[in-house]
Amino acid sequence: MPVGKKILWSGLGWVLAGPIGALVGFSLASLKNSSGPYHYSNYDDYEQYPKTRPGDFAISLLVLFGQVMKADNKLLKSELDFIKEFLTKHFGIENSKELMIVFKDILKQDYPLNPICRQIKKEMDHSSRLELIHGLFGLAYADGTLHSHEDILIRKICDYIGISDSDRQSMRAMFLQESINAYIILEIDASAKDQDVKRAYRRMAAKFHPDKVSHLGDDFGKLAEEKFKAVNNAYKIIKKERGIK
Repeated sequence: MPVGKKILWSGLGWVLAGPIGALVGFSLASLKNSSGPYHYSNYDDYEQYPKTRPGDFAISLLVLFGQVMKADNKLLKSELDFIKEFLTKHFGIENSKELMIVFKDILKQDYPLNPICRQIKKEMDHSSRLELIHGLFGLAYADGTLHSHEDILIRKICDYIGISDSDRQSMRAMFLQESINAYIILEIDASAKDQDVKRAYRRMAAKFHPDKVSHLGDDFGKLAEEKFKAVNNAYKIIKKERGIK
């Protein structure tokens, strides 16, 4: 079942502070029939890597979605449809409508990327940050093509939030069909020995295991399963090519 409304709105933690809170606070307050925006405590006083709640993840993703959508100064229907479908799948129809109100408000604003990413890097665990990047690639490929400006921006976001280039390339390769991408997904070279392939598979399966983001709830766990399945499929392709048992 998608995250319920009460869980969603009670599931907002650190995104109500810092630059993200300043960006979305007014629209969130309006949705809760408040008389004005939230008031935030000092962002620098927040504990590093508290447990990320589903609402924190959703708002962070919307803020980054906004950057990707505005990268070429065009708002494509295919990208907007992807976001609506994504939110409906993971939060339900009612919540998705409210989150789309927040997102449309985000799109109206100009905001620097670096401070947003610094907050995400400080507050969000690494496994959840991997999910963010996977979601961004899903949006970028919504029209069937990863454009250069989108690729450059996602690379910059990865750098800002502490995602390695090998992890970025692995997740990008999950959206492609060529067999060579199986090696990229496992973050190894095609010349790797069989035992190195097996080690790489175990390492990547552990890194992308859905249990790593269990704190985000069952539905985001299902999102994580997409990466986990991609790792398994990549390993199957390589095993078949090499005759590995």
